[in-house]
Amino acid sequence: MTAIFENYESPWMDDELSILRDAANRFFSTEFVPHKDRWIEQGKVDRDAWHKAGEAGLLCAEIPAEYGGGGGDYRHETIVTEEQLGAGISGFGNQVHSQIVAPYLLHYGNEEQKQKWLPKMATGEMVGAIAMTEPNTGSDLQNVKTSATKKGDSYVINGAKTYITNGIHADLVVLVAKTDPNLGAKGISLIIVEANTKGFNKGRNLKKLGLNSGDTAELFFDDCVVPRANLLGSEEGKGFIQLMQQLPQERLSLAQGAVVETERALAMTLDFVKQRKAFGQRILDFQNTKFKLAECKTEALIGRTFVDQCLIKHLEGKLDSSTASMAKYWCTDKQNQIIDVCLQMHGGAGFMDEYEISRMYRDARVQTIYGGTNEIMKELIGRTLE
Repeated sequence: MTAIFENYESPWMDDELSILRDAANRFFSTEFVPHKDRWIEQGKVDRDAWHKAGEAGLLCAEIPAEYGGGGGDYRHETIVTEEQLGAGISGFGNQVHSQIVAPYLLHYGNEEQKQKWLPKMATGEMVGAIAMTEPNTGSDLQNVKTSATKKGDSYVINGAKTYITNGIHADLVVLVAKTDPNLGAKGISLIIVEANTKGFNKGRNLKKLGLNSGDTAELFFDDCVVPRANLLGSEEGKGFIQLMQQLPQERLSLAQGAVVETERALAMTLDFVKQRKAFGQRILDFQNTKFKLAECKTEALIGRTFVDQCLIKHLEGKLDSSTASMAKYWCTDKQNQIIDVCLQMHGGAGFMDEYEISRMYRDARVQTIYGGTNEIMKELIGRTLE
């Protein structure tokens, strides 16, 4: 496709990352793209896709090598995500697996937990999910109802979760539960639940507006007994703090994905309007087309430079929650707005499923919802004004 930014390169790139980009591009193009349409139809990627990605070294890229990971940092995860999305593979939940679940284990797990689960996540033997949302609780995590009651050396878990990415394939779930229902946020803990645990059941693979090759499930816990050794962290009641500490990376990841998808939509639209003609001239030659795409290109570059600066701050340990929220809200909003313009530029073709832009339009919609709705992002940013 046509390059959008001719003279821009992210300041955090280097030769090693360029090699990784080439390898990831080849992998997704050869191993995943041929199956893309079938995965959309079946509502999930093949389970073997996780093993293949693990064999290629594309899972858990920022996890230290001593735990089976790639030994890189967040830049390496970013490259993998960019090449996955650049290949049009939107439903493979590696961002949740590698950039959310694995870091929880790395940062808060004890040595035994890290040795037990991280190597299997890096190979794809185990797929990770995080279970926050409940049927009646979304962004308000303080009010989750799922309970984990101490009984001897175990927790007895009861409750339900929904809209869980990787829920069908998940072998390991980081569960947000109340270990003390009387303490609000201070009563929340994170507990690891393995898929073969008695009392843990997976419900439907939920049908969605977009991201149709990604499995999204309901999870049920009915007197599910797990060892107290599966508590993430050294003591109960630290779950809410752990969640807040990790949310900036999650929101940066969503912003990063938004930037990539925006750039891809612009590139394919530019190719389309250069080739398609109306009234004896290219669609691109109409002033309205040029002006609209000029606006989109400008906003896309603003998003790219902002996210790159956030990434650098994150590598330095300086990315705060408010700035990550700004990146998530602004970039995902622009993703939806710009892809809408790009679809319009395709005319009737944009409404046809066979054109990639129509799938991108559907996939983009959830970006302003998950990871905290954009309204919640504005609320968090607004608190810094007081």
